[in-house]
Amino acid sequence: MRLLLLALLACTAAAQNAGVFKDWKPEASRISPQSPCAGLRGLTGYEFTVASAQTIPATADAPEHCRVTGLIPPQVAFEVNLPASWNRRMYMFGNGGYAGEPFDAPGRIVNRARALRHGFAVAATDTGHSSLTEPDATFAVNPQKRLDWAFRSLHVTALTAKKLIAAYYPSELARSYFDGCSTGGRQGLILAQRFPQDFDGIVVGAPVLDFTTSIISFTWISQALAAAPIPHAKLKLLADKIYAQCDAVDGLKDGLIDDPRRCAPDPTRDLPRCAEAVDNAGCFTTAQINALEKIYSGVPSQGKPIFPGWPVSAEIAGDNGRSGWDRWIVSDTDPSLGKGFAQAFWRYVAFPQKDSTYDVSRFDFDRDPSRLDEIRQILDATDPNLSAFQQRGGKIVMYFGWADPALNARMGIDYFEQVQRKMGPATTDFMRLFMVPGMFHCGGGVGASAFDAMTPLVEWVEKSNAPTQIPAARISDGKVVRTRPLCPYPQVARYKGSGSIDEAQNFACAAPL
Repeated sequence: MRLLLLALLACTAAAQNAGVFKDWKPEASRISPQSPCAGLRGLTGYEFTVASAQTIPATADAPEHCRVTGLIPPQVAFEVNLPASWNRRMYMFGNGGYAGEPFDAPGRIVNRARALRHGFAVAATDTGHSSLTEPDATFAVNPQKRLDWAFRSLHVTALTAKKLIAAYYPSELARSYFDGCSTGGRQGLILAQRFPQDFDGIVVGAPVLDFTTSIISFTWISQALAAAPIPHAKLKLLADKIYAQCDAVDGLKDGLIDDPRRCAPDPTRDLPRCAEAVDNAGCFTTAQINALEKIYSGVPSQGKPIFPGWPVSAEIAGDNGRSGWDRWIVSDTDPSLGKGFAQAFWRYVAFPQKDSTYDVSRFDFDRDPSRLDEIRQILDATDPNLSAFQQRGGKIVMYFGWADPALNARMGIDYFEQVQRKMGPATTDFMRLFMVPGMFHCGGGVGASAFDAMTPLVEWVEKSNAPTQIPAARISDGKVVRTRPLCPYPQVARYKGSGSIDEAQNFACAAPL
């Protein structure tokens, strides 16, 4: 179990697209502090405690800044970093998985330094618990910590950061931005839905917005694979069969599946079946085919679908030679990451009577979903009514990798379309969704997964330049091997008919064929 926890921490710490600010253009106008860094310790009061405020000298990675750490009752730790040369903006980045990451985790150090270099005041929170002392979801047996993790910590950290900024600089905060992927994406939507005044712009990456039903889906897949495990050795065969059938459906054979919904492989029909009592790498047993059918067909409850089937395309191996399904969906060592998240949820988060021995095999898909109403209200970010955020001028840039093995990309599209039905044609005036063919969870994969969603968001908020496309690249071994535009859904990047398929200039955003 300890190895699983380390794997979860490694995955969630990296749950942010690495292209943030890569297209940012430096600005000449900056603001200097009006008071000494150490003076911020005096802001301690009933609302929050400043534990330390110290000046951090400039390094090769980050400029000189004032680092403030503290605690918001009862146990929400925060960190706010205030650059000596400020661009009048605040940047807060989200968490991954069950959160609780230490502020000195490698991914957090990178996020902080990157934003500081561009002049942002940078805020972050552990959401009210430490993953080092309360690993996985064990903290959630405490009702207050569960609420802090779900939403409260985000709001109170944003408010605290703004008070520190107001005390440190002579000029007012001009704009505030939030950026997160995975759990961080869910956090971004929670902020827009519950606290629409907190941020002017939000980047929502691969949001686990329907957290509860996503966990049900992990459980469904875990039960299916428990009955018929699929070893890593068969993933290449599975991917080859799928891509042979689906790659060219969009009119271009380029190693990508632009929209997996347009291709529906049938495991029973399309996969080689092993002879009775035979199981080898070149075929699938009847039980394995049945398991795959369950994964691709979705989750039913009382005879009705409650969560969509998994889109094809994540089966393929990325640049590291490992299938997207590796560890998330299939694992040669139990449990997989998906099963680990689910098991922790059922044991510590979901049900009123917490049971540290609960196993995913016990979940009843007809009976148990109705028991989850309370946690849905607390945790899920599924409310499509974003009118308060829209009316205050807020903007959302949302993205999702079509080949995400951790979260079902259809969940993102379903939510965006629900917002459109609720908000009408004006939806795209404040919210746009960019689907990324071939991208795994928050990055990686075989698609053009390196891109900067934050700079287009800032341009939209501050200059009313709505993003009509986002430049993206596929980087392999440190080299750019392909560029493509990412297009606002439902548009796709369509080949113009001539020129290299690895150059973005030969594609245009257009309606799908």
